[in-house]
Amino acid sequence: MTVILLRHGRSTSNTSGTLAGRTAGVDLDDRGREQAEAIVGRLDGLDVAAIVRSPLLRCQNTVAPLAEKLGLAPFTDDALAEVDYGSWTGRPIKELLDEPLWKVVQQHPSAAVFPDGEGLAQVQARAVAAVRAHDARLAAEHGKDVLWVACSHGDVIKSVLADALGTHLDGFQRIVADPASISVIRYTATRPFVLRMNDTGADLSSLNGGAAAKPAGVDSSDAVPGGEVGTGGRADNEDG
Repeated sequence: MTVILLRHGRSTSNTSGTLAGRTAGVDLDDRGREQAEAIVGRLDGLDVAAIVRSPLLRCQNTVAPLAEKLGLAPFTDDALAEVDYGSWTGRPIKELLDEPLWKVVQQHPSAAVFPDGEGLAQVQARAVAAVRAHDARLAAEHGKDVLWVACSHGDVIKSVLADALGTHLDGFQRIVADPASISVIRYTATRPFVLRMNDTGADLSSLNGGAAAKPAGVDSSDAVPGGEVGTGGRADNEDG
């Protein structure tokens, strides 16, 4: 199963420098709406089986053009919602820099719990569980591996990527998930493969083939020494 982790487009909170969190009514700005329209072209030709999104407005409006194009009704999942930042919600980022918790969020995020909100470890647990659950649900519905989109938020996506990379949550601040970026994870029986991270480009056609080709007898969950075999029949890192 392959999930496209799509961060919502640029929001009015992004441009104002505030921590939106779960504040109601935070929408895409003009650039964010352009990014949402562009996603249709970026995913053109991909056999997307489902769209799952955070309940927040900025995610709703990010996937709306894609859902209309594909004729899909997005599934809303609270487990993909933005971090509950508690009393930090709505505050200017420049004010938060002086909070003692800021350094914890940066250096030891697995221990960070936002005042009157949730901890980043909780965020990772709920988000990873949600992605795995939708993988299982869609596999059962379609009877095969499928490609699907999960539209969520920066810290949520970064936490899922950290899990897929086998990286401790304390390292997740090294991962970047820009507005309207795409990150891709292929889940197999024994391990995930991270195919893309923070991709803001247009050519995603390689995802149509699903799993990369492997030599005969190699299990789909196994990594091939020297690199996977691309569509052209050569190892991806054959030259080096």
